[in-house]
Amino acid sequence: MDPARRRRTSSRWLDRPDLSWARRLVVAVTVLGLVAVACSNDNDPDQASSGTGTSSAATEPPAPTTTARARIEVIPGMPEVTDPDNLYSDTGVNKFSAAVADALPRVYVPNRGANTVSVIDPATMSVVDTFPVGINPQHVAPSWDLTTLWVTDTAEGRTDGSLTPIDPKTGKPGPKVFVDDPYNLYFTPDGKSAVVVAEALRRLDFRDPNTMEMQTSISVPNCNGVNHGEFSIDGKFAIFTCEFQGSLVKIDVLNRTVLGYLDLSGRGMPQDIRSSPDGKVFYIAEMMEGVVYTVDPYAFTETGKIATGVGAHGLYPSRDATKLYVANRGHSHVGGNAQDGPGSISVIDFATKSVIANWPIPDGGSPDMGNVTADGKTLWLAGRYDNEVYAIDTTTGAVTKIPVGREPHGLTVWPQPGRYSIGHTGNMR
Repeated sequence: MDPARRRRTSSRWLDRPDLSWARRLVVAVTVLGLVAVACSNDNDPDQASSGTGTSSAATEPPAPTTTARARIEVIPGMPEVTDPDNLYSDTGVNKFSAAVADALPRVYVPNRGANTVSVIDPATMSVVDTFPVGINPQHVAPSWDLTTLWVTDTAEGRTDGSLTPIDPKTGKPGPKVFVDDPYNLYFTPDGKSAVVVAEALRRLDFRDPNTMEMQTSISVPNCNGVNHGEFSIDGKFAIFTCEFQGSLVKIDVLNRTVLGYLDLSGRGMPQDIRSSPDGKVFYIAEMMEGVVYTVDPYAFTETGKIATGVGAHGLYPSRDATKLYVANRGHSHVGGNAQDGPGSISVIDFATKSVIANWPIPDGGSPDMGNVTADGKTLWLAGRYDNEVYAIDTTTGAVTKIPVGREPHGLTVWPQPGRYSIGHTGNMR
C-alpha cells in the first residue's frame, strides 16, 4: 500500500462517529505505528557491504528486543553475557573467580630470545624466579577454566613446538605438551576448545582445552601471518589478524569454517585485536602506519582509523571498560630494531574513539604485550627490544622498568578478574 492511501485509510477510521475520544486516540496511535512500520519496510532494502570482505562474511548482530538491555543469545555452553552493553562487566576491579583464590600474585614474562620465563613479584617489583621452557616462547595464555597458564613455545622454523603449563598456585612449570607451531593460544567462549594459532602453517588448530589433543583444523591460506584474535560478544564468530597480508580473516566458531577475508585500506601489519564493550566495534592495532583501525565485526567492513604512535601493537581495556590502552612498540617493522626506540602508550576513549593521552617511555623503549592489574592501577608491558618490563601507572603514565631476559614478549599478569579466559595474555570475560 502506498503512503498516501495509508493516510486516507487512517483518516476514515478516525472520522467514524461511533468512536469515543479515547478510542480515537488509541486507534490513531496504532494506525500511525502500522503505517510507520510499513513505510520503513518499503524503504529498507538490504544494505550491501561497503568493505572488501566477501559477502559471506557478513553476520547478523544479536537481535534487539523491546527491553532496554536485550539479552544476548550466546552459543551453547557459553556463560551468559551479564551486561549486553559491556562484555567486560565481569572483569571489573578485583572481581575474582573462586578458581583463582589460591593463585600467587605474579607477572609471567616469556623471553623469546632466551627460551625462559621470568617471574616477577609485583609487590617488590623484582624477578623472583626464572625457569626454562620450550623454544621461542611467545605468550603466556590463561586457560578457559583459569587453572593453568600456558606458555606458547612456537619453535620458529622447527618442528618441536610446545605448550608449557604453569601452575598458578605454585608458579612452577610442568611437562611440555608438543603441538605444531603454537605462536598464540585462545579458547572458544564455550570452553570446549583451545585454538592454537599455528602462524607459520596458516592454520587454526582446535584442540581439547585440557589435553591439547587435536579436534579439528581450519586452513586459512589467505591469512599469511595469522596472529591475534577476538571473539564476538555472542561467541558465534572470531576475527583474526593476518600480520603479513595486511588483512583479517573471519571464522564461524560453531561450524569451524572461514567466513571471509577483509583487506585493510592501508594494508600494513595488523597486530592485536579487541572488542568494544558493547561488541559492536573491533579495534585493530596496525604497526607500520602506527594506527588503530575500527571495524564493524558483523558487516565485516572497515569503519575508520585512529592515529596512535609508532609501531601500534598491543590493546588492553581499562578495568572500568571506558578506555583502551595501546602499546606503541616504537618500531614499524619486525626484527633488527635498536634499543631505546620511541615507544609510548596511547589511551583511546571508547565513547569518542579518540586518543585522550599519550605516555612516552622515559629514555625510550619498546612496549609490546601485557595486561592490566586486577585493581586497574598498573599496566604491565614487555619491552620487546630492550630486555625489560614496564609497570605503567594508569593515572599518571609514570613508568617503572624491570630487567628480564632477552626479547620479552606476551607477558600476563595473574590472577585476573573475570569468569573465564579466552586466552592470549589474559583476555577475560
